[in-house]
Amino acid sequence: MASVRNSCQKVICIGRNYADHIAELNNVRPKQPFFFLKPPSSILVPGQGPVLRPKGVKLHYEVELGVVVGKTLRDIDAASLCKNEEEKRIMDAISDYVVAIDMTARNVQDEAKSKGLPWSIAKGFDTFLPISQRIPKALIPDPHDAFLRLSVGGQVRQADSTGLMIYRIPRVLADISRVMTLEPGDLVLTGTPKGVGEVKPGDVMKAQIEVDGKVIEEGNIEVEVQERDGPYEFKET
Repeated sequence: MASVRNSCQKVICIGRNYADHIAELNNVRPKQPFFFLKPPSSILVPGQGPVLRPKGVKLHYEVELGVVVGKTLRDIDAASLCKNEEEKRIMDAISDYVVAIDMTARNVQDEAKSKGLPWSIAKGFDTFLPISQRIPKALIPDPHDAFLRLSVGGQVRQADSTGLMIYRIPRVLADISRVMTLEPGDLVLTGTPKGVGEVKPGDVMKAQIEVDGKVIEEGNIEVEVQERDGPYEFKET
């Protein structure tokens, strides 16, 4: 099975797809799926680490269910999703799943947003996307009926059902496909539930996914946070 990083041309992330997470960050609920990009170079595959915190960065975790695209999707009309066969076609285009931790330089993002600037930097640092092994579709029969958990230092920080997504996966993939073609190997992150927060060097994050109360071993992530030794340091833009 090919590495997600080796086959991925783009990572598309759905923002604000869980109501309680929208509330905890005082954001506005979107009227349609809202998405942004992370570079494939941010992917941290299983067994590699640590996550590196750049100097001056307030680093936040966000656990998510990731969808690995297996077939090309382009220009899907959202109105067609009322037809069961169209939803099935979209779901059939998924090759497998992953658990992911979307790392965010929150102070970098907040400053950019306050000044009306793009915030790609806040999401794009190397190591800012730890992912699990690929999870076969058969192990997650319904991706809207699974349970995500993330703990830091043994304390559970995020724990919620994927059934709380505001926009379900067929709608998300359809909306993305009308803007940019989804190609085999692309990774789509479906949003994070409430409980996001800060991690610091020395913290160990663990993430997992459960179906019917059973942990899926392929979906486990365990990764430490360390300080990044490099020339970048956050400064006001």
